[in-house]
Amino acid sequence: MKRLLALVMLLSLAFGAVAAQASTEVKMTGDARIYANWWSKYNFTGWDPTGSKTYDSLTIWERFRLRTDFIASEGLKFRLGIRVNDTPWGSSSFTVDNPQAVIQVYQAYLQFKWPSTDVQFTIGLQDLDLPMSVDWLGANPVFGGTRTTAAVVSIPVADQFSIVAGFARFLSGDANRANTGFDASGTTTQTATDLDGYFLILPITLDGFKITPWGLIGVAGREADYSLFVGNGPNASERLSSYLVSAGNLQGAGWKHAQNVYWWAGGSVAVTALDPFKFYGDIIYGEGNANDNRKNYRHGWWFDLAAEYTGFDAVTPQLTFWYGSGEDKSMRNGSERMPSVVNYWGPSNSFLFDTNQEYNYGYMPINSTGSWGFVFALDKISFVKDLTHRLTFTYARGTNAPRALREANLLAGVGNYVQMGRDLTTSEDVYGIGFDTTYNIYENLAFILETGWAHGSFQTSVWGHRFTHEARGGDSWKATFGLKYKF
Repeated sequence: MKRLLALVMLLSLAFGAVAAQASTEVKMTGDARIYANWWSKYNFTGWDPTGSKTYDSLTIWERFRLRTDFIASEGLKFRLGIRVNDTPWGSSSFTVDNPQAVIQVYQAYLQFKWPSTDVQFTIGLQDLDLPMSVDWLGANPVFGGTRTTAAVVSIPVADQFSIVAGFARFLSGDANRANTGFDASGTTTQTATDLDGYFLILPITLDGFKITPWGLIGVAGREADYSLFVGNGPNASERLSSYLVSAGNLQGAGWKHAQNVYWWAGGSVAVTALDPFKFYGDIIYGEGNANDNRKNYRHGWWFDLAAEYTGFDAVTPQLTFWYGSGEDKSMRNGSERMPSVVNYWGPSNSFLFDTNQEYNYGYMPINSTGSWGFVFALDKISFVKDLTHRLTFTYARGTNAPRALREANLLAGVGNYVQMGRDLTTSEDVYGIGFDTTYNIYENLAFILETGWAHGSFQTSVWGHRFTHEARGGDSWKATFGLKYKF
């Protein structure tokens, strides 16, 4: 960490020297968040997904992000973003007497326009999102709401049409060539340790109507580390393997091929011509490992439909419905849930999804793939200046056959691949109510309170008596509150 901090400081000094010599404009923005989480019955049990640890009822967190743009001209800049990520008080960077600084680089990209054109290139560690019809639905359930290393080109074709294409390296895990680019083992065997993506986005914008077809092709190596955590919270089953790989992969031998193809095709639609009535929709189909052993095949589809009315001054009603295909009764034929890389989808800030919450660790992650349901919200409730509220009701039910999740638990252990309350069977449901409040103390400083209650009904034959008995002993409650400062 000391070496990393020294490197960040050297980079800052180097860029500062460039700024002085080349009249580079430097702009800095950022945010700081200090907040506390209080939970009763987190995960409906108060335990982690495997039932081996208890969750602290009260934790205090702090995070800081600083983004610096080094702007040489209107068409050329470099962004460096550093952060102290969500860290609990009393540990790591925030401990007594001798704190250890844990500073991370989370953005580092070059952005420029080709001379005399509007063709823009963005290359490096950057925020990357596949399309969604509207931002209050959260992020794309295949990949969105996060960042990765990528090279992206945006080509304006006309006022109504553009082309966005790129390459992303989601994951690279070859230890032999991590530092040099060469295989230091002395062998000539190519090990497939990467997860790469090639994407194409075609946004078409008309008066009162926008449609965005898109596609993503992934090349997945069987040696890549799919145990990588992909969620914001502490759940042990929030791993890439749960979202991307079939449950059948838990049965004995892994993939037959060193590299397998995944692909997704989707589209988002926003209709605002009937303003103040606005309508949105997204539909996606994805599959992977189609040419590998049948048990490793994963495929499925997913869609959402949403509407809002923006004609009221004091409130905006929102309604969302979603459906994602679920597992059938057999694991021998692979998985019937749509594969995902990172899934931060969740409408109207519902705390039952890992989505747009102001503070991390304030959610319980229902998986929108393998479930259906609806969310009704009264958003932007405001009767007093600088004070707004949001009221949200969520209902979710599973589309997975109980036998499939039962077999996954038998093979991997309860909570390691699928999780009670996140992955729902056709006989299980969850509903919850959230109430959020934001008060702007100053223009750039807000006090935010997010509260919620949730109840779930779960099958003992799938999760075992210990888990379901604990869930029946009481519902989940949460309160997350703190300060957010932007500059």
